[in-house]
Amino acid sequence: MAVNARAISAGEALKVLDQGWAAQATGGLQVSWMLHGRPGVGKTELVQTLAARKGAALYDLRLTTIEPQDLRGLPFYDHETARTVWYRPEDLPDDPDRPAILFLDELTAAAPTLQPTVYGLLQERRVGRHRLPDSVFIVAAGNMVEDGAIAYEMGTALSDRLIHMIVQADADDWLTSYAPGAGIHPAVAAFLRGRPDLLETTEDALRRGHAIACTPRSWTRVSQILHAVTDRAARQVMIAGTVGEAAAAEFALIADEIEASVQVAAMLAAPRDERAEIYPQSLHGLTALIYGLIGAVDEATLPAGIEILADMRGLSGPAHRALPLSELASFGFELLIGRALEKGWQDVFARSDAYADYAREREAAGL
Repeated sequence: MAVNARAISAGEALKVLDQGWAAQATGGLQVSWMLHGRPGVGKTELVQTLAARKGAALYDLRLTTIEPQDLRGLPFYDHETARTVWYRPEDLPDDPDRPAILFLDELTAAAPTLQPTVYGLLQERRVGRHRLPDSVFIVAAGNMVEDGAIAYEMGTALSDRLIHMIVQADADDWLTSYAPGAGIHPAVAAFLRGRPDLLETTEDALRRGHAIACTPRSWTRVSQILHAVTDRAARQVMIAGTVGEAAAAEFALIADEIEASVQVAAMLAAPRDERAEIYPQSLHGLTALIYGLIGAVDEATLPAGIEILADMRGLSGPAHRALPLSELASFGFELLIGRALEKGWQDVFARSDAYADYAREREAAGL
């Protein structure tokens, strides 16, 4: 059966779960949630993000690796009462005073023999005599049969116990909501801003019979490779083995250009009147500069970062004249302001003459 729920981005799904958390905290809604989606679209990461934001303990259970007794616990004979009782498993939260998330991952790939045990957790919030505290928020996740992953059809008895969401890859959401805070390499962010169609290619890979597809998870791994591996030849082999040869070859051209032209540390350190010659000459290079700034600035260097974005609009070299400099600056400020709000640095913007000039010019232009 098809999952006839709404398909939304990972960022939107996180907002919905955040509202669900708030509703459960006030006693208005106590339900279990199900995240469907292709492998690598960010289901696990968004649950981890929710736990981090709420200060909640995360109990991550991969249902493909456990047996029913792992959830119910082990029986022992109580001689005093002449009864068989069960030891509570350590993998289930039991502290009513500490918020927790119970994450039942790979639910749709779990063995059918495990499902009756999971039913009790999802609807009744208990296994046998073990009950989950009210402070526990339950989220399940899994792939769908059509995703090319190991998955069983979800029966109505299980489906009816859940609120369903389909998480899909969305390049704008990933580049705006996820990449800046996750330390994604500027080359990866710049490349995907120009080729958003390559963020997630699972369907195309299945159609072509290819084992390797581009996914948000695989591009995160590419970012880790760029940060960790300096040998170019070895790096290219690793990237091709992560996103496929065709995407890796196209990415390599952009990555080489960015590596040669983007100098984030040098720009932050340079006096304002000496920065014009350091700006990259291409659209990809300027985009990578923006993402590099977002990841590199701290409270002390934020004034310089503001100046770099504000001055980007006035670049007048031959290579810059045809580029959408105002749009790039606006995009950069959107990300930089978001980071400043997250870190509590908003006063730096209030004190910045460069940002005040930028804001006045936008207001005069009716923007």
